[in-house]
Amino acid sequence: MAKLAAAMLVVFLILTLFVRVAIQLRRTGDTGLIGLRGDSGPLDWLSGVLFVGGMAMAIVSLNLVLNHNLETINSIDVDAVHAVGIVLAACGGLAVFGAQLGMGPSWRIGVSDDQGTDLVTGGWFRICRNPIYSAMIVGWTGFALMVPTWLAFGAVVVIALGLELVVRVVEEPYLVRTHGDVYRAYTSRVGRFVPGVGRRS
Repeated sequence: MAKLAAAMLVVFLILTLFVRVAIQLRRTGDTGLIGLRGDSGPLDWLSGVLFVGGMAMAIVSLNLVLNHNLETINSIDVDAVHAVGIVLAACGGLAVFGAQLGMGPSWRIGVSDDQGTDLVTGGWFRICRNPIYSAMIVGWTGFALMVPTWLAFGAVVVIALGLELVVRVVEEPYLVRTHGDVYRAYTSRVGRFVPGVGRRS
């Protein structure tokens, strides 16, 4: 199961990073990779560290299991749980890629006040405001169920905390600055990560 998880993870990383960047480059002439700004505050940096660190934890967990240096949780290391994990990992990974494509030329990793983008509210973004991040959490949960270790489940928690922080302290303030009342109206209708949950008054 660990080998299947590793193979799926490689496929989804290729799709959601390298293929998506290639599409963006062809469409706009820009990679869409911004990262953290030079004037980022400590909470901005913490959100990035949690997000990247959580993914690193998940990958390390998988690698340790593959090399027989970490034991899985026996009580849930069973076929039924693996099957749920495969479904969640596959659906999560494909949904990340689909939602990325749904952003069109507005897709970015990071924000920059000198790169204005259109506010995307259709397609995947009618369901919730951050479908890419929601799908990431689903996908990483799936990988944790495929190869269940305490480190893998800890990674999901760290990733979720990082995404929650990046949305609240980086992306939402940027979108308010950029789109003002149009974004505020959107947030009053659509939930943050789950439909109907996290709408702003």
